[in-house]
Amino acid sequence: MALSSMTGFARGHGESGGYAWAWEIKSVNAKGLDLRLRLPPGWDAVEPPVRSKTGEALARGTVYASLNVERHGKSPVVRLNEDVLNAVLGTVKSLAARVDADRPRLDGILAIKGVIEVVDAEEGEDERRAAEAAVVSGFGAVLTSLIENRRREGDALGRILSGRLDEIATLIDRAEAAAARRPDAVKQRIADQVAALLEASDRFDPDRLHQEAVLIAAKADVREELDRLSAHVEQAQMTVMKGGAVGRRLDFLSQEFNRESNTLCAKANDLELTNIGLELKGVVEQFREQVQNLE
Repeated sequence: MALSSMTGFARGHGESGGYAWAWEIKSVNAKGLDLRLRLPPGWDAVEPPVRSKTGEALARGTVYASLNVERHGKSPVVRLNEDVLNAVLGTVKSLAARVDADRPRLDGILAIKGVIEVVDAEEGEDERRAAEAAVVSGFGAVLTSLIENRRREGDALGRILSGRLDEIATLIDRAEAAAARRPDAVKQRIADQVAALLEASDRFDPDRLHQEAVLIAAKADVREELDRLSAHVEQAQMTVMKGGAVGRRLDFLSQEFNRESNTLCAKANDLELTNIGLELKGVVEQFREQVQNLE
């Protein structure tokens, strides 16, 4: 299964009967799935199926979807508002007995707001239901285009992440081979630190000295951190190859990478290991930033 990015864009349009519709969908990064719809007045019936399709197809991302609908091919209907006209005529008749003026012309009466109404032709129930079905179907097609767009970007992200994991694995190998990790180097470092302790005080009892030596040895050994880093690299590589909605899993692994690289830097008492640890932290941060874009 391919990796998918959380960012993408798609647009589509179509017609049904006298209706022309157009969908525009874009998605950006988010912790979960959030669909934000913008529908024209009177088209609320399409919202439930649109939300259902989105939930079935996507796992993460804030999705902005806007619908535009226009009606063509239907002549408008002109209606005379009898109630308003009667009210106007009644007022004209009342004023005629009180005001010396010419009688109002027909065009003047018809120009009064509300006397004449221009409305869209009435639509049939079947026509409207067919248009709504076409709009929902069109959304599905545009959503498919969005998913393809997200997967193309996901493929590119997958290549980047694999490259970062290879860099992390190389740095682990360098840390393994560092001169400071050779047994004789570790032994000499412990001996030097124990000698420094003895010089500082001649009253160390054997048990206390043994405890201090064990503690120094534990701080000098980064074996556990390197083993965990190698295990995390293996898990991350398998996760990238598996694909699908693995963004959360890789985000967790990026946190683990960061934790182990921090510990490596803290325990390193050698310039070479310290530099490797700092370089490792930089690559891990690049890995984490790219993971934030994955579904």
